[in-house]
Amino acid sequence: MNPRISMFLKLAVLAGVVAFPAFGSDFYAELVAKVLILAIFAMSLDLLVGFTGLVSFGHAAYFGVAAYAVALLTPQYDPANLWLALPLSIGAAAAAAFLIGLFVLRTKGIYFIMVTLAFAQMAYYVFHDTPLGGGSDGIYLNFKPDTSIAGWAPFDLNEPLHLYYFVVAALLVVFGLLKLVLRSPFGRVLVGIRSNEHRMLSLGYATFRYKLAAFTLAGALAGVAGFLYAVLFGFVTPEYLSWHKSGDVLLMVILGGMGNLVGAIAGAVAIVGLQEVFTGWTKHWQLIMGLTIVAAVLFMPGGLTAVPGRILNWKNGGAK
Repeated sequence: MNPRISMFLKLAVLAGVVAFPAFGSDFYAELVAKVLILAIFAMSLDLLVGFTGLVSFGHAAYFGVAAYAVALLTPQYDPANLWLALPLSIGAAAAAAFLIGLFVLRTKGIYFIMVTLAFAQMAYYVFHDTPLGGGSDGIYLNFKPDTSIAGWAPFDLNEPLHLYYFVVAALLVVFGLLKLVLRSPFGRVLVGIRSNEHRMLSLGYATFRYKLAAFTLAGALAGVAGFLYAVLFGFVTPEYLSWHKSGDVLLMVILGGMGNLVGAIAGAVAIVGLQEVFTGWTKHWQLIMGLTIVAAVLFMPGGLTAVPGRILNWKNGGAK
Protein backbone atom coordinates (compact mmCIF):
# COMPACT_ATOMS: atom_id res chain seq x y z
CA MET A 1 0.00 0.00 0.00
CA ASN A 2 1.14 3.52 -0.76
CA PRO A 3 2.79 5.02 2.38
CA ARG A 4 0.75 8.21 2.05
CA ILE A 5 -2.50 6.27 1.86
CA SER A 6 -1.43 4.15 4.81
CA MET A 7 -0.62 7.25 6.88
CA PHE A 8 -3.93 8.87 5.92
CA LEU A 9 -5.86 5.78 7.00
CA LYS A 10 -4.01 5.64 10.32
CA LEU A 11 -4.72 9.30 11.02
CA ALA A 12 -8.38 8.84 10.04
CA VAL A 13 -8.74 5.91 12.44
CA LEU A 14 -7.01 7.87 15.21
CA ALA A 15 -9.32 10.83 14.61
CA GLY A 16 -12.31 8.49 14.83
CA VAL A 17 -11.06 7.03 18.11
CA VAL A 18 -10.46 10.49 19.59
CA ALA A 19 -13.88 11.76 18.49
CA PHE A 20 -15.80 8.60 19.42
CA PRO A 21 -16.93 9.63 22.94
CA ALA A 22 -18.75 12.63 21.44
CA PHE A 23 -21.00 10.31 19.42
CA GLY A 24 -21.01 6.94 21.20
CA SER A 25 -22.68 5.98 24.47
CA ASP A 26 -20.72 5.36 27.68
CA PHE A 27 -21.08 1.61 27.14
CA TYR A 28 -19.47 1.71 23.72
CA ALA A 29 -16.80 4.16 24.89
CA GLU A 30 -15.83 1.64 27.57
CA LEU A 31 -15.85 -1.12 24.95
CA VAL A 32 -13.50 0.89 22.72
CA ALA A 33 -11.24 1.54 25.71
CA LYS A 34 -11.16 -2.21 26.36
CA VAL A 35 -10.17 -2.82 22.72
CA LEU A 36 -7.37 -0.25 22.96
CA ILE A 37 -6.02 -1.86 26.13
CA LEU A 38 -6.06 -5.29 24.52
CA ALA A 39 -4.33 -3.75 21.49
CA ILE A 40 -1.47 -2.70 23.80
CA PHE A 41 -1.43 -6.26 25.15
CA ALA A 42 -1.32 -7.67 21.61
CA MET A 43 1.48 -5.32 20.51
CA SER A 44 3.56 -6.39 23.50
CA LEU A 45 3.22 -10.04 22.48
CA ASP A 46 3.89 -9.23 18.83
CA LEU A 47 7.30 -7.94 19.88
CA LEU A 48 8.08 -11.52 20.87
CA VAL A 49 6.12 -13.55 18.33
CA GLY A 50 6.27 -11.42 15.22
CA PHE A 51 9.62 -9.68 15.56
CA THR A 52 11.78 -11.98 17.70
CA GLY A 53 10.32 -15.36 16.77
CA LEU A 54 9.47 -16.37 20.35
CA VAL A 55 6.00 -17.92 20.57
CA SER A 56 5.01 -17.41 24.20
CA PHE A 57 1.88 -19.08 25.56
CA GLY A 58 2.18 -17.53 29.00
CA HIS A 59 2.12 -13.81 28.22
CA ALA A 60 -0.96 -13.25 30.36
CA ALA A 61 1.19 -13.77 33.46
CA TYR A 62 2.66 -10.26 33.14
CA PHE A 63 -0.72 -8.75 32.31
CA GLY A 64 -2.15 -10.29 35.48
CA VAL A 65 0.84 -9.46 37.70
CA ALA A 66 0.50 -5.76 36.90
CA ALA A 67 -3.27 -5.87 37.42
CA TYR A 68 -2.82 -7.48 40.83
CA ALA A 69 -0.01 -5.05 41.66
CA VAL A 70 -2.24 -1.99 41.30
CA ALA A 71 -5.00 -3.72 43.30
CA LEU A 72 -2.61 -4.61 46.12
CA LEU A 73 -1.00 -1.16 46.08
CA THR A 74 -4.38 0.55 46.49
CA PRO A 75 -5.24 1.21 50.18
CA GLN A 76 -8.59 -0.05 51.41
CA TYR A 77 -10.12 3.38 51.94
CA ASP A 78 -8.04 5.67 49.73
CA PRO A 79 -6.87 5.73 46.12
CA ALA A 80 -3.31 4.94 45.19
CA ASN A 81 -1.21 7.62 43.55
CA LEU A 82 -1.09 7.05 39.79
CA TRP A 83 2.51 8.23 39.43
CA LEU A 84 3.60 5.66 42.01
CA ALA A 85 1.25 2.76 41.25
CA LEU A 86 1.78 2.82 37.46
CA PRO A 87 5.59 2.48 37.43
CA LEU A 88 5.50 -0.05 40.29
CA SER A 89 2.92 -2.18 38.48
CA ILE A 90 4.91 -2.06 35.25
CA GLY A 91 8.07 -2.79 37.20
CA ALA A 92 6.48 -5.83 38.82
CA ALA A 93 5.49 -7.18 35.40
CA ALA A 94 8.96 -6.46 33.99
CA ALA A 95 10.66 -8.14 36.96
CA ALA A 96 8.46 -11.22 36.56
CA ALA A 97 9.25 -11.36 32.84
CA PHE A 98 12.99 -10.97 33.51
CA LEU A 99 13.08 -13.76 36.08
CA ILE A 100 10.98 -16.12 33.98
CA GLY A 101 12.97 -15.22 30.88
CA LEU A 102 16.20 -16.29 32.54
CA PHE A 103 14.83 -19.84 32.56
CA VAL A 104 12.53 -20.14 29.55
CA LEU A 105 14.92 -18.57 27.04
CA ARG A 106 17.29 -21.50 27.53
CA THR A 107 14.75 -23.65 25.66
CA LYS A 108 13.57 -23.52 22.06
CA GLY A 109 10.60 -24.49 19.91
CA ILE A 110 7.80 -26.49 21.49
CA TYR A 111 9.72 -26.68 24.76
CA PHE A 112 9.78 -22.88 24.97
CA ILE A 113 6.02 -22.74 24.41
CA MET A 114 5.35 -25.34 27.10
CA VAL A 115 7.69 -23.77 29.67
CA THR A 116 6.14 -20.32 29.24
CA LEU A 117 2.73 -21.91 29.75
CA ALA A 118 3.97 -23.74 32.85
CA PHE A 119 5.30 -20.56 34.46
CA ALA A 120 2.07 -18.70 33.68
CA GLN A 121 0.04 -21.48 35.29
CA MET A 122 2.27 -21.33 38.35
CA ALA A 123 1.59 -17.60 38.62
CA TYR A 124 -2.12 -18.28 38.14
CA TYR A 125 -2.23 -20.69 41.09
CA VAL A 126 -0.22 -18.34 43.30
CA PHE A 127 -3.05 -15.81 43.05
CA HIS A 128 -5.86 -18.38 42.86
CA ASP A 129 -4.92 -20.60 45.80
CA THR A 130 -3.48 -18.10 48.29
CA PRO A 131 -4.96 -15.18 50.25
CA LEU A 132 -2.63 -12.85 48.33
CA GLY A 133 -4.93 -12.65 45.33
CA GLY A 134 -8.28 -13.10 47.05
CA GLY A 135 -8.77 -16.61 45.68
CA SER A 136 -11.08 -17.23 42.74
CA ASP A 137 -13.14 -14.13 43.64
CA GLY A 138 -10.18 -11.85 43.04
CA ILE A 139 -9.82 -8.32 44.40
CA TYR A 140 -11.98 -5.27 43.87
CA LEU A 141 -10.31 -1.97 43.08
CA ASN A 142 -12.52 0.36 45.09
CA PHE A 143 -10.77 3.54 44.01
CA LYS A 144 -9.19 4.54 40.72
CA PRO A 145 -5.68 5.96 41.11
CA ASP A 146 -5.34 9.60 42.08
CA THR A 147 -3.47 11.75 39.55
CA SER A 148 -2.48 14.55 41.93
CA ILE A 149 0.96 16.10 41.66
CA ALA A 150 1.76 18.29 44.68
CA GLY A 151 -1.96 18.86 45.23
CA TRP A 152 -2.77 19.57 41.57
CA ALA A 153 -4.69 16.95 39.56
CA PRO A 154 -4.18 17.31 35.78
CA PHE A 155 -7.05 14.89 35.13
CA ASP A 156 -9.43 12.61 37.03
CA LEU A 157 -9.58 8.89 36.20
CA ASN A 158 -12.98 8.70 37.91
CA GLU A 159 -14.30 10.66 34.95
CA PRO A 160 -15.00 8.16 32.12
CA LEU A 161 -13.91 10.66 29.47
CA HIS A 162 -10.59 11.33 31.20
CA LEU A 163 -9.94 7.61 31.62
CA TYR A 164 -10.78 7.00 27.97
CA TYR A 165 -8.25 9.55 26.74
CA PHE A 166 -5.66 8.29 29.21
CA VAL A 167 -6.01 4.86 27.56
CA VAL A 168 -5.72 6.44 24.09
CA ALA A 169 -2.56 8.26 25.19
CA ALA A 170 -1.09 5.03 26.60
CA LEU A 171 -1.74 3.25 23.28
CA LEU A 172 0.01 6.01 21.32
CA VAL A 173 3.00 6.00 23.70
CA VAL A 174 3.38 2.21 23.49
CA PHE A 175 2.98 2.23 19.70
CA GLY A 176 5.55 5.01 19.34
CA LEU A 177 7.97 3.32 21.73
CA LEU A 178 7.79 0.04 19.86
CA LYS A 179 8.27 1.82 16.53
CA LEU A 180 11.44 3.44 17.88
CA VAL A 181 12.70 0.17 19.34
CA LEU A 182 12.09 -1.77 16.13
CA ARG A 183 13.81 0.86 13.98
CA SER A 184 16.85 0.93 16.27
CA PRO A 185 19.88 -1.38 15.93
CA PHE A 186 18.42 -3.39 18.83
CA GLY A 187 15.22 -3.99 16.88
CA ARG A 188 17.14 -5.02 13.79
CA VAL A 189 19.05 -7.58 15.84
CA LEU A 190 15.75 -9.01 17.08
CA VAL A 191 14.54 -9.42 13.50
CA GLY A 192 17.86 -11.06 12.66
CA ILE A 193 17.42 -13.49 15.55
CA ARG A 194 13.98 -14.41 14.24
CA SER A 195 15.38 -15.04 10.78
CA ASN A 196 18.54 -16.93 11.71
CA GLU A 197 19.78 -16.97 15.30
CA HIS A 198 22.82 -19.11 14.46
CA ARG A 199 24.02 -16.53 11.96
CA MET A 200 23.58 -13.73 14.50
CA LEU A 201 25.64 -15.75 16.99
CA SER A 202 28.37 -16.23 14.40
CA LEU A 203 28.42 -12.46 13.86
CA GLY A 204 29.22 -11.97 17.53
CA TYR A 205 25.82 -10.97 18.93
CA ALA A 206 24.95 -12.25 22.41
CA THR A 207 21.50 -13.39 21.31
CA PHE A 208 20.43 -14.59 24.76
CA ARG A 209 20.83 -11.07 26.15
CA TYR A 210 18.89 -9.55 23.28
CA LYS A 211 16.07 -12.07 23.69
CA LEU A 212 16.00 -11.50 27.44
CA ALA A 213 15.78 -7.72 26.92
CA ALA A 214 12.93 -8.20 24.42
CA PHE A 215 11.18 -10.63 26.76
CA THR A 216 11.44 -8.16 29.65
CA LEU A 217 10.24 -5.22 27.54
CA ALA A 218 7.29 -7.26 26.27
CA GLY A 219 6.40 -8.18 29.85
CA ALA A 220 6.58 -4.53 30.93
CA LEU A 221 4.28 -3.44 28.10
CA ALA A 222 1.87 -6.26 28.93
CA GLY A 223 1.97 -4.77 32.43
CA VAL A 224 0.81 -1.42 31.04
CA ALA A 225 -2.22 -3.21 29.57
CA GLY A 226 -2.87 -5.11 32.80
CA PHE A 227 -2.74 -1.92 34.87
CA LEU A 228 -5.18 -0.13 32.57
CA TYR A 229 -7.52 -3.13 32.44
CA ALA A 230 -7.73 -3.29 36.22
CA VAL A 231 -8.35 0.46 36.48
CA LEU A 232 -11.00 0.41 33.75
CA PHE A 233 -13.08 -2.44 35.20
CA GLY A 234 -12.31 -2.04 38.90
CA PHE A 235 -11.53 -5.65 39.76
CA VAL A 236 -8.88 -8.29 39.22
CA THR A 237 -9.30 -12.08 39.14
CA PRO A 238 -6.87 -14.97 38.56
CA GLU A 239 -8.45 -15.40 35.12
CA TYR A 240 -6.29 -12.48 34.00
CA LEU A 241 -3.30 -14.86 34.22
CA SER A 242 -4.99 -17.95 32.78
CA TRP A 243 -3.83 -19.87 29.72
CA HIS A 244 -6.90 -18.90 27.70
CA LYS A 245 -6.08 -15.21 28.23
CA SER A 246 -2.68 -15.93 26.70
CA GLY A 247 -4.43 -17.82 23.91
CA ASP A 248 -6.77 -14.91 23.21
CA VAL A 249 -3.95 -12.40 22.80
CA LEU A 250 -2.00 -14.84 20.62
CA LEU A 251 -5.07 -15.15 18.39
CA MET A 252 -5.17 -11.35 18.10
CA VAL A 253 -1.59 -11.29 16.88
CA ILE A 254 -2.12 -14.13 14.40
CA LEU A 255 -5.44 -12.81 13.10
CA GLY A 256 -4.12 -9.28 12.66
CA GLY A 257 -0.82 -10.34 11.09
CA MET A 258 2.39 -11.23 12.91
CA GLY A 259 5.27 -8.79 12.73
CA ASN A 260 3.01 -5.79 12.23
CA LEU A 261 2.03 -3.45 15.08
CA VAL A 262 -1.03 -2.22 13.18
CA GLY A 263 -1.95 -5.86 12.70
CA ALA A 264 -1.89 -6.42 16.47
CA ILE A 265 -4.32 -3.53 16.89
CA ALA A 266 -6.52 -4.84 14.06
CA GLY A 267 -6.51 -8.29 15.64
CA ALA A 268 -7.70 -6.89 18.97
CA VAL A 269 -10.49 -4.99 17.24
CA ALA A 270 -11.52 -8.10 15.29
CA ILE A 271 -11.52 -10.51 18.24
CA VAL A 272 -13.45 -8.22 20.60
CA GLY A 273 -15.84 -7.18 17.82
CA LEU A 274 -16.57 -10.78 16.85
CA GLN A 275 -17.13 -11.72 20.48
CA GLU A 276 -19.65 -8.92 20.89
CA VAL A 277 -21.51 -9.91 17.72
CA PHE A 278 -21.54 -13.66 18.35
CA THR A 279 -22.57 -13.42 22.01
CA GLY A 280 -25.62 -11.50 20.84
CA TRP A 281 -26.52 -14.33 18.47
CA THR A 282 -26.24 -17.45 20.60
CA LYS A 283 -24.95 -18.88 23.85
CA HIS A 284 -22.77 -21.21 21.76
CA TRP A 285 -20.82 -18.29 20.40
CA GLN A 286 -17.44 -19.95 21.09
CA LEU A 287 -18.20 -22.53 18.38
CA ILE A 288 -18.91 -19.84 15.79
CA MET A 289 -15.83 -17.92 16.93
CA GLY A 290 -13.66 -20.99 16.49
CA LEU A 291 -14.98 -21.67 12.99
CA THR A 292 -14.47 -18.04 12.04
CA ILE A 293 -10.86 -18.04 13.20
CA VAL A 294 -10.14 -21.29 11.37
CA ALA A 295 -11.62 -19.81 8.19
CA ALA A 296 -9.60 -16.60 8.66
CA VAL A 297 -6.35 -18.53 9.02
CA LEU A 298 -7.12 -20.64 5.95
CA PHE A 299 -8.29 -17.88 3.63
CA MET A 300 -6.33 -14.86 4.96
CA PRO A 301 -2.69 -15.97 5.24
CA GLY A 302 -0.71 -13.12 6.67
CA GLY A 303 -3.67 -11.82 8.68
CA LEU A 304 -5.94 -8.84 8.24
CA THR A 305 -3.14 -6.42 7.38
CA ALA A 306 -2.17 -8.54 4.38
CA VAL A 307 -5.66 -8.27 2.84
CA PRO A 308 -5.24 -4.83 1.17
CA GLY A 309 -2.00 -5.95 -0.50
CA ARG A 310 -3.59 -9.17 -1.71
CA ILE A 311 -6.55 -7.22 -3.15
CA LEU A 312 -4.19 -4.81 -4.97
CA ASN A 313 -2.16 -7.70 -6.34
CA TRP A 314 -5.33 -9.38 -7.54
CA LYS A 315 -6.52 -6.20 -9.25
CA ASN A 316 -3.15 -5.63 -10.88
CA GLY A 317 -3.10 -9.21 -12.07
CA GLY A 318 -6.63 -8.83 -13.41
CA ALA A 319 -5.69 -5.63 -15.24
CA LYS A 320 -3.01 -7.52 -17.15
